[in-house]
Amino acid sequence: MRCIIIDDEPFAIELITFYVQQTPMLNLLGSFSDANHAIDFIQNHEIDLLFLDIQMPHINGIQLLKSLDKPPMVIFSTAFNEYAVEGFELEAIDYLLKPFDIKRFQKAVKKADELFSLKKAAEPQTVPFIFVKADYQMLKINISSILFIEGWDDYIKIYVSDKPILTLMSLKSIMEQLPHQEFVRVHRSYIVPIKKIESVGNKVIKIASKEIPVGSTYAESLYHLMNKK
Repeated sequence: MRCIIIDDEPFAIELITFYVQQTPMLNLLGSFSDANHAIDFIQNHEIDLLFLDIQMPHINGIQLLKSLDKPPMVIFSTAFNEYAVEGFELEAIDYLLKPFDIKRFQKAVKKADELFSLKKAAEPQTVPFIFVKADYQMLKINISSILFIEGWDDYIKIYVSDKPILTLMSLKSIMEQLPHQEFVRVHRSYIVPIKKIESVGNKVIKIASKEIPVGSTYAESLYHLMNKK
């Protein structure tokens, strides 16, 4: 499960990061002490699980969760138990009262993993193609033919074996249509299929002789998927 940590206490972030690293089903994409930065990240990435503190400056965890159109699963972590009822009303997976140990942490993660598995099992099988609107028509694109996808402001350019296709769509929207285990976002402007990567260098990958930058906030998820392959 792709997860992030949101907590204004550096020690709490450090501890939860350690717990995540000891939990094989978790893939940590980032950690944030600023709620607004976290919201920006969530809006541009596919996140399965939040580890979310409640008592934070400017905007608390409950307000943050309510601000999201399609919130991921959430495990609250806080030193204040008075938020428990409201937390569960928001369908939180669990409510961790600080300080908590790794056994309690992994018990909460197990609940999330069970729900995640049920959701995945209920999803329809991935079709080998997608349709996008381009040149005043709907074009069929075989997923296996995609070399990489580049963001251009409000548009994306899908590079396929024969020619690039320009369509009005966001990178986040196209990512939701692609198989999550086969495609990964490597930069705020690029999505690539793992199988098409020819080489990986210093913050650069190469696909079909094209050098594509790897953003620092995306590197961990890229290497995690490559290692699984």
